[in-house]
Amino acid sequence: MQRVTVIAVGRLKDKFYSDAADEYLKRLSAFCKADIIEIPPARLPEAPSESLISAALREEGGKITDRIPKDSAVISLCVEGKRYTSESFSQLISGLNAQGRGIAFIIGGSYGLSEEVKRISDYRMSMSDMTFPHRLARVMLLEQIYRGYMIAAGREYHK
Repeated sequence: MQRVTVIAVGRLKDKFYSDAADEYLKRLSAFCKADIIEIPPARLPEAPSESLISAALREEGGKITDRIPKDSAVISLCVEGKRYTSESFSQLISGLNAQGRGIAFIIGGSYGLSEEVKRISDYRMSMSDMTFPHRLARVMLLEQIYRGYMIAAGREYHK
């Protein structure tokens, strides 16, 4: 069974987000071994300088890379990433599964991801040209992973 790990900077504090994430994790259990690893965000002042932001991203990046499971394809969510249709995303997940690889999805904090995390990524994925709260992006990603497995299984969910 494929291992899917979502590594996210920050915690889901609102119950409705955590309930939605838990629901998709439960649904995913039929297709893969899915888990979420939460990385604490670096502390920054109210209006941080670019150098403080860069240092924070490096700090978070180190914590992220330490938690990536071995032999996993790394897919980072970032604005400059490729946009996938649900069908092409399903094909990506299925192809990695056929190769016997797990997947580690990376969701950065409010300032994004370090260049190091992007550099080690096998794929960069953008969910949209729009901006979403990171908490919502996590739920959306879990839903799309579930949808991808449903498409691969030939089920009707995705329509």
